[in-house]
Amino acid sequence: MQFDRLWREATLATLSPRHTDLGLVHHGALGVVDGRIAFVGPMSELPAGARAREEIDLDGRLVTPGLIDCHTHIVFGGERSAEFEMRLAGADYQSIARAGGGILSTVRATRAATEQQLLETAKDRLRWLMAEGVTSVEIKSGYGLDVDHELRMLRVARTLGRQLPLSVASTLLAAHAVPPETDRAAYLQSICGELIARAAAEGLADAVDGFCEAIAFSAAEIRSVFAAARAHGLPVKLHADQLSDGGGAALAAEFQALSADHLEWTGESGVVAMAQSGTVAVLLPGAFYCLREQRVPPVAALRRHGVRMALATDCNPGTSPLLSMLTTMNLGAIQFGLTVEEALAAVTREAAHALGRQAEIGTLEAGKSADLAIWDVERPAELVYWIGRNPLYARIWRGH
Repeated sequence: MQFDRLWREATLATLSPRHTDLGLVHHGALGVVDGRIAFVGPMSELPAGARAREEIDLDGRLVTPGLIDCHTHIVFGGERSAEFEMRLAGADYQSIARAGGGILSTVRATRAATEQQLLETAKDRLRWLMAEGVTSVEIKSGYGLDVDHELRMLRVARTLGRQLPLSVASTLLAAHAVPPETDRAAYLQSICGELIARAAAEGLADAVDGFCEAIAFSAAEIRSVFAAARAHGLPVKLHADQLSDGGGAALAAEFQALSADHLEWTGESGVVAMAQSGTVAVLLPGAFYCLREQRVPPVAALRRHGVRMALATDCNPGTSPLLSMLTTMNLGAIQFGLTVEEALAAVTREAAHALGRQAEIGTLEAGKSADLAIWDVERPAELVYWIGRNPLYARIWRGH
């Protein structure tokens, strides 16, 4: 068998769903043909006469699937360090938002930035993630809050996916906040009418998201947004139950959402609904940490009911200025009690499910995209254990 590239003497964390653990293979080999995994398994099982144009001996280094950041707001203008200082002085999320800060301050800065400025600043942020083994990322809009600016953000996300060596999923999050210059009902009508229709017709969005919370949109309002998304063939995701139990998890499940994200206040009934719908729980420890929250997501209930758990940076300028998936895993373990196996699965296999791309990425299996992260560590636990150390040896996207 002829491979384009063949890595030998690797410790493979396949994350195969056929295993309950990380699916570790010691003395393993991984061969790639045309950007896809053609062989993964013990070296002893390599086909007779296997050869490659390039062979790399990894000397026991750990290979995982490329990391997946399945929830970011990485395209934005400006920054919000002043609000960081306000929170340190005791202001909470809601009071900052009501004072004209929060999301709306980033909306003003994003609208004022040129498309090229948005592109270049987002590239810089993405390079930090890529330097830690990220090969796929989700990017949300939500700082435009009108038809033209929301579509512009989605175009920037698509351009990032063409100009950088990583896969980008773009999500329309127009239902993030109500723009101050527009009547609430009129804005919702524009989302459910023109905006979703254009995003779908122009191929700019892979999903539609919303923020279901007292300071954002009600469950009834989000339901209308989701109905419009469904009518245009777009799957949905939801910022759910972050600040209160508003029934967001159950609403996400009602629409078979790819994911419900945050979930600090989700109750047992919401968890059961997610389990029945297959909706992934995306936990966001960066926002939990920055907002100094006290109520953790219902991890025990999510485990008990078999709900998939993913982790993501939630990179955004206000509540989670986090550009490290390794730190995200550590925070998920320390703050939320995830095991090493859960944390690693959360940024690979389960994150792929949260994007609806589990057939393509997230595990080391034959036929999938050859997106790999190669680590200079002896044990997988080191990736979750260290704070501030980046042991990435090589990052491979589509075989290169």
